[in-house]
Amino acid sequence: MRELVSVLRSTVRILICALAALTLAVGWAAQTHKNGKVPDGILEIPVSASVPARGAGVVVRSLDTGSVVPSQVEQDGADLRVTWISRQTRESRGYRIEFASKPGRPDPRGVRVKKADGAVDVTINGELFTRYVYTGAPKPYCYPIIGPTGKPVTRNFPTREVEGESRDHPHHRSLWFTFGEVSGVDFWTESAAGGKIVHREFEKLVSGPVYGRIVARDDWMSGEGKKVCEDTRDLRIYRTASGRVMDFEITIRATDGPVTFVDTKEGMFGIRVACSMEVNRGKGHIENARGDKDGAAWGKQAEWCDYYGPVDDETVGIAIMDHPTSFRYPTYWHVRTYGLFAANPFGLKAFTNGRIEDGSYTIPAGGEITFRYRIFIHKGTTQEARLAEAYQGYSKPPTVAVK
Repeated sequence: MRELVSVLRSTVRILICALAALTLAVGWAAQTHKNGKVPDGILEIPVSASVPARGAGVVVRSLDTGSVVPSQVEQDGADLRVTWISRQTRESRGYRIEFASKPGRPDPRGVRVKKADGAVDVTINGELFTRYVYTGAPKPYCYPIIGPTGKPVTRNFPTREVEGESRDHPHHRSLWFTFGEVSGVDFWTESAAGGKIVHREFEKLVSGPVYGRIVARDDWMSGEGKKVCEDTRDLRIYRTASGRVMDFEITIRATDGPVTFVDTKEGMFGIRVACSMEVNRGKGHIENARGDKDGAAWGKQAEWCDYYGPVDDETVGIAIMDHPTSFRYPTYWHVRTYGLFAANPFGLKAFTNGRIEDGSYTIPAGGEITFRYRIFIHKGTTQEARLAEAYQGYSKPPTVAVK
C-alpha cells in the first residue's frame, strides 16, 4: 500500500488502484438533521486534492454513478491540484482520478474569464456573471453581479442610473474592497483628496470547466501620490447548479513602512444590494449566524451574514461567509437596512460605542494580513438556502484522502 499522499483533516483511508489511477474518498463533517434525514435540496462545494503528476490529462469519475465529473487542474509544486464540485452530504463519496498521456477535450461549458476594455468579463455556461472593473474609478469593483435567477442582485448606481433606484452613497460600487482610514488616508468615500486603489497587473486570468480565476495586484495610493501599501487579490468563481459561489481572498502588504487600519465603521469588503432587497425601502431582510436580524445585525460579530429579498418577484439572497483563517475571525458586520452590506474587522469601538477596546491594527513594515470570504448568492430565504450548512462546507470543507 502506498502511504497517504494528501489528507485534509481526514481519517478515511482507501487503496491505490493502479499506476494510472487513484481512488479518493470525500468525507463530510458530521451534521445533525431532524429525524436523522438529510433535507431536500442540493448544496454543492468545491473539492480539491493534491495528487502526484502522472500524465498530462486528468479525469475525475464518480464511484457512485461511474460518470465523469467536470474537473480542473493547476500545477501545485511538483504535484497537481485537481478541483471539482461535490454534493454536500453526510456520507463519504468516492471518486477515481484517472491519468492520461494527453489532455482531454476542452469542456465548452464552465467559467470563462476574458479581458475586455478596462474590465475582465466572467461568464458561467456562456452567461455573464460579473465584470471585474479595474479602470475608471478610485478602486476596482465587480459590476454587475447576476444571481441564480438570471437577474442582477446589486444596485446599478453609480455605474448606471436606473429610474426608481436610490442614488445615495455613490462610492457603493456593487461589490468592492477598501477602507475608511488607512494610515490617515480615506480610501472609502472616493473624495477628491482621498486615496485610490490603482490596478498594477494581473498575475493570473484562468478559465476552466469548474472555476474561473482572477489574480490581481494593486497599489494603495494617497491623494498626494504616495504609496501606502499594496494588495494581491484572488477571485475564484465556481460553476455550480445551486447558486453562485465566489471565493475572495486578499492579502494586504506593508511594503513602504508600517500601515495602520484605524477603528472606523467605514469598511471593508462591501456589497450594495439591489434596491428591492433593502429592508427599509424594499421587502428584504438581514440575518446572521448568531440569529441577529435586520437592524439588530448591524455592528454584530458573526461567522456569516445573509441579505435576502425579492428581485422581480423571486426571492434571492447574498451571503458573505468569513473563513476561520481570515484576520480577526469572526468579523463584525457593517450591514445597514438601506442596502449596504460589509464585513469590517476593525471598527470595534465604532460598532459598540466604545464599550470594547480600540480595533485599530498596525501591520509592521514588511508584514501582511489576509482576509478570506466566500460569497454565496442563493435562491430563497436564509433558511431555505440552508446557510448554516453551506457555511460548514466552507469553514470545515470536505476531507480528501488519497492512497
